[in-house]
Amino acid sequence: MMNEKEFLDYMNANGFVYKRLEHPAVFTCEEADAHTASVDAVHTKNLFLCDKKARRFFLAVTACEKTVNLSELAGQLGVSHLRFASEENLMRLLGVARGSVTMMGLANDSEHRVELWVDKTIWDGEYFLSHPLVNTATLVLEKAELIRFFELTGHAPSFF
Repeated sequence: MMNEKEFLDYMNANGFVYKRLEHPAVFTCEEADAHTASVDAVHTKNLFLCDKKARRFFLAVTACEKTVNLSELAGQLGVSHLRFASEENLMRLLGVARGSVTMMGLANDSEHRVELWVDKTIWDGEYFLSHPLVNTATLVLEKAELIRFFELTGHAPSFF
């Protein structure tokens, strides 16, 4: 599992263009907005979920201001029940702790156990905010760079 430094080295080695904003640890969208509100980008909420028996894992990405109904989302993802995955699975599959759930964690999912699902209502955005495996910084990535990251890690997004 990569740590933040190794992840940023990975991003740089692959020629990604991004801006890194350092800030105190944040655990909610509201706390993050206190440090990134002026950034013209999609402020993302990332939910690490699993099915009832923890056989399928999902990273659902939506806008911070959106409330997610897990029962409704389960139907959209094609499972009967969704719940938040355990912290152990979060660390094992994405290499991050609670409060640091991020699309960038997919760089640690070399076995492709996590399905990426993105809210189609945010996909028109030009720039996206995402933690670099820790909640003490935020990356600003252009959508084209985010798409390239998904391709590089082998995580084509599905949309809900």
